[in-house]
Formats: sequence, structure tokens, C-alpha cells
Amino acid sequence: MAEKKATAEREPAADSPSEFSIFIKSWFGKTFVIPVTLDTSVSELKAKLNAQDSSLVPEMGRLIYCGRQLEDEQTLRYYKIEHESCLHHVERLRGGGEDLKLPVTELVTQGPVYPRSLSEEALKSAEETRHRLKLGSLPWKNCGCVGEVRSEMMPTITLDVSEDRTVYCARLWRPGTFRCSITGLAFVVNSAVTITYSYATWNAHLSEADQEMWVPAGPLFRIQVQRGVVQAVELPHFMCLAGHVDTSLCSIAHFKSGKMTLEKPDRVIAFSATLSNPNFSLLGVVWRKLRSTLNSIPVHSLVLIFHQLRAADTTLHLYLIPDDKSLKEAIEQQEKNWNSKLIPKPPPFNRLFFGCTYRVICTNSVEIMPEEHFPFCYKSPKEQQLFVEIYIKNMTEEVGFFMIDTRDETVVWRASLRSGDIALPVSKALSGAAFMKKHKTNLCSRMMQLSTILLHLRDANVINSDEEEEVKRQDTRQRKNQVLLELAEKKGVEAQEQLYQVLRMKDPYLISDLEKSTS
Repeated sequence: MAEKKATAEREPAADSPSEFSIFIKSWFGKTFVIPVTLDTSVSELKAKLNAQDSSLVPEMGRLIYCGRQLEDEQTLRYYKIEHESCLHHVERLRGGGEDLKLPVTELVTQGPVYPRSLSEEALKSAEETRHRLKLGSLPWKNCGCVGEVRSEMMPTITLDVSEDRTVYCARLWRPGTFRCSITGLAFVVNSAVTITYSYATWNAHLSEADQEMWVPAGPLFRIQVQRGVVQAVELPHFMCLAGHVDTSLCSIAHFKSGKMTLEKPDRVIAFSATLSNPNFSLLGVVWRKLRSTLNSIPVHSLVLIFHQLRAADTTLHLYLIPDDKSLKEAIEQQEKNWNSKLIPKPPPFNRLFFGCTYRVICTNSVEIMPEEHFPFCYKSPKEQQLFVEIYIKNMTEEVGFFMIDTRDETVVWRASLRSGDIALPVSKALSGAAFMKKHKTNLCSRMMQLSTILLHLRDANVINSDEEEEVKRQDTRQRKNQVLLELAEKKGVEAQEQLYQVLRMKDPYLISDLEKSTS
């Protein structure tokens, strides 16, 4: 009975005006949670997105859902957009509603044609976008790899303290194909199901002998799910398949009872390999090493730059890694422990190759330690990743960064660092009570998993059963959140601190996003 009630709360009826939440992923990788109703128009949705990030100007962007561009005058009901649907926001750099079809170089030379009706603020935002294009800082891949469009879902995230790992829980409420918006893992299911998964480390399971023959080609996953419900799993990989790449070298490594078995995927496409009727335990994509071809297999990659907030002057850590979300998560956690902040920059615009060496150079006088050369390789998430430390004594001018392929001295990546990219030292974090007060409006609209939060507060004796029922009686999720926040406020500082800690545990990404504005 409780399960049916929870399902009803997640899925608004077709004619229901009640509020629910959807996700919008921007072109620069940030995900926004937007409260909507079925009767919200696309133009209203763009305005809500602009209210959360003023750089996403409605006139200069398009919303895409399941590969379809949404028209401003239509409603979410028309496009059958449901609770926790994921949309994509892309920049419109040319006027008149045209798609961006020009090469990057031609666009930069020729310049976009902006609508005359654009406001001064919108024009400024558009010009800033164009400036980023000039510096090669848009996250475009020139290799031509294009993945398949999937309905995206946002999992529940918890921290398994005993195992020191993040656990994702996907509650899929209908048959279909769903891709996790965080890990890239996708499932084809034939009924409603709950799937739990987390990252594992290759070096703990892939023997030294196997490592001589196979190279990891994507994250290793630990997956738990009811048997017979998942018809296929799509495992993410970072190998670039543009051109004539031999996909027969690809296999799915399946670890059970400490032993590895290899299975041939049913198909291998850009960014994923599909395995039908899988048996779950530990699964990941591997690529067979051939001495003659290892350096000819291109890899999608990332460049991560972190600013050390407590270091002298401006100190940066620069990483070059395969486009593996488990590696990125591990690096971000390590840098967070070192009190560093990520400075978003684009990926390389050329394909990189395992076994090759790349060199970092700068336009200004900076110190690069221990040396500017990067041997590009795969290191497991639990291993210390390679990075170079960049020291800038006087960050008053723009600094240009370049990465060079040492085989032919070609530029494979470039980006610029400006003084505005460098964060000021973060002040002491707000207390729970101060945090709740500062972000009350955002928490009312964005706080999810209310049933779980209430359960934790009951167990901690912060609220009683009557107060729990009072919250649940409210008509909308936003009203329920508001009543809970006001209830904690009336109970005092300790109750608000308890609620804050529960939110940090149950929705760390929301708290992290809100804390970024706390300084």
C-alpha cells in the first residue's frame, strides 16, 4: 500500500495540475532542477531556467527532449514530459531559428546574426558565448562520435561509509530505456524496478596478467537488481569509434567469485557497449591490447583544472584523464579534501591516444611542476592520478593554456584562465540554521525524497508522528517542503542542524550546489 502511495506521489496523473520536478542539463554540463506542472509552457520553462542562471537567456537557447526541439508555445503535457524527465539546453548562436551548422572556424570569423529584438543583456551573454568559442572552450568533440538519445533519470544518491563509496539507486516506474544522468549507465527494463549500482576499481579485480592483455575502456560497475527485469544494459566506454576502429577488440569483463569471464557485447556504438540478458555482479568494458595498434586507438578525454584555495598566490592542479566518470568523481573528491575548487574548462578538441605523451605550455610566465609532460594512460579510481602543479605568482592578466601532442607538435587542447575564474577563499560554511534561512526559497522548490527525510527526522526524535502527518497532508511537494522547513525553524537551531545534516546525507549534490553561493 505504501509503495502504491509513493508511486502515485512520483507520477502526477495526466490531468493533474500538481507540481513536480524535471531536470535540465546545460551545454556546459550543469544540471538544474526545475519545478513545473503539466501546463507549464516551454517559454515559461525557459524563464524558470533563466531565473536559476541568468546566462541562459531564453531567446538564445533551445530545449531538447528525446531528440526533439520544443516549441515555446507548447506545454509539457503536449510533449508528455513526466516527473524527473531530463531535457537538454543548447545555445542558439545564430538568429532566425536556424540550427548551428557552420564549422567553428567559420562561425568565429563570420560571427552570428542576432535577432534585433534581443535585449542588451542577452546580446552581452551571446557575445560572451562567442568569445568562448574563439578560445576553443566550448565542449564540442570534433571526432564525429554521436551517442544515442535516451530518457535520462536522476538516481537517489547515498554514501556507504563502511565501503567508502557513493551508491546510486534508480527507481524506474515503467518499462523502457533509461540512462543515468550521472554515471552514463543505461538499462532496458520490461517493468517497474529498483536498481542499485556503484563504481568499483579495476585494479582490485583485474589481475596483473589480465592487465597485460586488456585495458579498461570505461568504469567498472557493481550492479544489484531483481533477476529477469533488465533486458539489456548499456555500459559506458571512452573509446573513440570515429573512422575505422576495430570494435571486435571490445569485450565486457564480468567478475564473479574473484574470476573474470569475458562476454562479447551485442553491439558497440559511440560511448556505450550493449549486453543483452545480463547477469549482474561486476561489469565493465575492456579493450584488447595489440602492440601494433595500442597507440592508434583514439580515446575521448577530459582536462580537469582545480584551484587550491589555501595555497600561495594562484596554485592549480591540472589532470589529463580518459572521459571516465568514475575517475572524475574520485579526483573531485580528492581535491575537495585538499580544499580545491574545480574550474570548468572544455575537453580536448582532438582525440588523444593511450601510450602517447602530451605537453602543457602557457602563454605567460608560470611554474609547472614536476614537469610539463603527461604520459597518457589509465589509472584506476583508487590510485593517485597524475597531475601537474601550475604556480602563477601574479594573476592579473589572462593566461592561455595549451596541450601539445609531442609526436607532431600539434595543439590538441587550449583554454584561457582569467582572474574571474579564480575563486576567492571560501568563508566558513554556514551553520545549519543559517543555511536553511539563506536558501529557504530554493529548498522549498528543489528538496526531494521527502518521505525518507521525514523518516530520518522521526528516528532522531526531531519530529513526532502528528507533525509528520501535518507535512504529508499538504497538497503539493513545494508546500510540504515549506511546512517542514517552518516546523524545523520553530523548533530551533538544533532541529535545523539535524535537518541540514539529513539533507547533506540524502541529497549531497543539492547542498553542494547551494553552498557554492555561500561566501
